[in-house]
Amino acid sequence: MQDAVVIGGGFYGAAIAIYLTKQRGLKTVTLIEREAALLARASYNNQARVHNGYHYPRSFTTAFRSRVNLPRFVRDFPDAVKLDFTKVYAIARRNSKVTARQFERFCREIGATLEPAPQRVRELFEPRLIEQVFLVEEYAFDSTKLADWARQELAELGVEVRLGTRVQGIHRRHEGFELECDGAGSSTIHAKYVFNCTYSGLNQFDGDFRGTQTKLKHEITEMALVETVPELRGLGVTVMDGPFFSMMPFPARGLHTLSHVRYTPHSSWMDAPHEDPYKRLSEYERESRVDRMVRDVGRYFPAVYDARYVESLFEVKTVLVKNEGDDGRPILFEQDPASHGLYSILGGKIDNIYDVLEKLDAENFVSASQTQSVLGADK
Repeated sequence: MQDAVVIGGGFYGAAIAIYLTKQRGLKTVTLIEREAALLARASYNNQARVHNGYHYPRSFTTAFRSRVNLPRFVRDFPDAVKLDFTKVYAIARRNSKVTARQFERFCREIGATLEPAPQRVRELFEPRLIEQVFLVEEYAFDSTKLADWARQELAELGVEVRLGTRVQGIHRRHEGFELECDGAGSSTIHAKYVFNCTYSGLNQFDGDFRGTQTKLKHEITEMALVETVPELRGLGVTVMDGPFFSMMPFPARGLHTLSHVRYTPHSSWMDAPHEDPYKRLSEYERESRVDRMVRDVGRYFPAVYDARYVESLFEVKTVLVKNEGDDGRPILFEQDPASHGLYSILGGKIDNIYDVLEKLDAENFVSASQTQSVLGADK
């Protein structure tokens, strides 16, 4: 019997497998990923932003946790974090849910650095539509560098990694679980603990697992990749807080992402068992909305008209229904009430990983070999 199986080889799954082996002393840990590579789905197909709280003026808790987690992430993953660009937040005059004065007060409350942008930066924006422009401290990450870190750490720790393998069913068996696998590693695996880190696929298993108690919602999203003019390559821009946009460096490709609150989500639906979100994505006709993004963004930030569209990254984004109204991005951390040792974990942001690890720190884990030794002694 394995000590633990982690289902899902994104950043969270890989980081948890490393934590269980390195920090908690579990001897036999297996990481299972349905794709052919680690960190190939939502960990790659996103805005690549390391948040510092600015994005969440309507969710103090999420903003504050970002402020706590960002320096830890920068310290732990220095090779993957891009620091050398100017990050700008601009507040729209109309339809924004926060004014410039409110935004300044919010940043003071969470302890986030903020200062007025210089004239050369302010001139990039349409003054009739933008109230104020601020320089902030916020970074981007390179998911390919994180994948390199994960592969190296997992190999050094002796974690078994099964790629091209999908867990189809989770069944309770005595002191642990039996997992039915299909794909390149078709087999049955027995484990004392199971960590369900499948992001959009959290509730897509047969067997004894009845799903998360927290309600989930999925979106098919489009992240456009663009090449900016040379003078804008060292700039990241966010206009907020409402139906607005971001243009952020995407270090994995040396490009920028362009996202728009109105046009990035293409469709949405409530999570349901046996309705695989990834299957829905694979069948989706991926018609880009980048023209509409650029048309609207250009009204506020005319420099975007000079950007060259390269391609779009389509992915399923999963959010907690309870946080739709305030844009909060807390983690989901649930232990299945009917099956002790089965955890479902979802993070809304890359730096949320520390919130997950703090939760795991409070859990008591005993390796399967130790349990068997105790049972043998009792006999």
